[in-house]
Amino acid sequence: MTVSEIILFCDYLGTFAFAISGALRAARKKFDLFGGLFLGFVTAIGGGTLRDMMLNIEVAWLHNIWYFYLVIIAVAFTFLFRKTIEKYSKTLFLFDTIGISVFTIIGMQKGLAMDIHPILAVMMGILTAVFGGIVRDMMCADVPLIFRKQIYATACLMGGLVYLLLIWVNCPEFFAILVASSIIFMVRTVSVMKNWSLPRFK
Repeated sequence: MTVSEIILFCDYLGTFAFAISGALRAARKKFDLFGGLFLGFVTAIGGGTLRDMMLNIEVAWLHNIWYFYLVIIAVAFTFLFRKTIEKYSKTLFLFDTIGISVFTIIGMQKGLAMDIHPILAVMMGILTAVFGGIVRDMMCADVPLIFRKQIYATACLMGGLVYLLLIWVNCPEFFAILVASSIIFMVRTVSVMKNWSLPRFK
């Protein structure tokens, strides 16, 4: 696979994972099927849409119907097998974490391709990763996960900085993507298991 094909595959994977995340939240809130589809769609494409608009480039899902198909498949899969999926108490967490791991790197790559400052590209990656989840949580009348005590955006920041470092030392693109996204996934997972959190305002 070429680098562009790997990036596209990662983008599809993140879209599918976030769509399931949104659909599961809709199921827990007892939304109807249309509500689940809408919430899955917003969760999956929200961050990427904002990113592309800020970079003044074509919004990706408006020019590739496969993003829409992936959301429909993900929501249908969740609707049909929700009871099986929810037997695993951490399912929503799993798909959400996969989503932020992938979308952080995708957002950074698009930012770097537009020649924005590398640190700002990291922020663009974090925005891509978390904005869909923020909209999802707000639509469900929940406090967005990024604003709670759990390590969330911080994991994206760490993975993004590692990605920059690996690119700077001329590591192969596939290796940089794999390592950086794995770090985001592991930091987020371990922080939840160990109940780590950032200091909060008193």
